[in-house]
Amino acid sequence: MKIAFQNENVTLWHGDCREWSGKADAVVSDPPYGMDWTCDMTSAAKRKGCGGKDWGQGIHGDASPFDPAPWLDFPAVVMWGVNHFAARVPVGTTLVWIKRLDPAFGTFLSDAELAWMKGGCGVYCRRDLSMNAIANNREHPCQKPVGLLAWCMERAKVPTGATVLDPFCGSGTTLIAALETGRKAIGIEIDERWVEVAHRRLERWHAQGRLDFGTAND
Repeated sequence: MKIAFQNENVTLWHGDCREWSGKADAVVSDPPYGMDWTCDMTSAAKRKGCGGKDWGQGIHGDASPFDPAPWLDFPAVVMWGVNHFAARVPVGTTLVWIKRLDPAFGTFLSDAELAWMKGGCGVYCRRDLSMNAIANNREHPCQKPVGLLAWCMERAKVPTGATVLDPFCGSGTTLIAALETGRKAIGIEIDERWVEVAHRRLERWHAQGRLDFGTAND
């Protein structure tokens, strides 16, 4: 593993998260689900009469079932895609990201996504449509809104100033959300192409501040 970006508030690692050893107050992540998705949305999009993009390469590690066990002992945990690994986590809280307006339900891919949160047993929803406007221009095929990840940290009661770990950080959205909300962050990504994107986003954020939050938290 090697450090790709670092300052007093955030560290971005390039490497395999299974090799990382350290401490964090919370894990907030969107891991590979184990669905072996090709990341080619063109065919399905054409069938539905809308635009789609072929990202050219799948998600690293997505061909094998996801094992959440290494991350369950952290004080606070939120992991997206729980419908793919529900049998491997204990009873907890379910977070729902509603991605569409009601008239668009059932039109293309999923209407919502589910996350598992450590502790509790309730179900909480957030509607955030901010990714729709940049569907074909986002920087990662599985990119989520900054405001959604900030909401996860609030739901998990991660204190201001605490350190949030994302062991599958992709384009770095969790890291940006932590910085936006006065927290510290550690990100780990094995795929060099996403490390470069996350590095670029972190540099832009530190140069401009509050770059990505926009309307995502409205």
